[in-house]
Amino acid sequence: MPNLDKFDIGILEALQADARATNVEIAEKVNLSPSPCLRRIRNLEKSGVI
Repeated sequence: MPNLDKFDIGILEALQADARATNVEIAEKVNLSPSPCLRRIRNLEKSGVI
């Protein structure tokens, strides 16, 4: 399992609360811009966390 930082944990919490949230909505919740947020989501998917 990869080391998860506060942004990764925030992304996971946002997705658990609303799995249909858009990348932009999630990015706003975790205080990231959309591009790095999407990159982190893809990395979480690739690593098997989600």
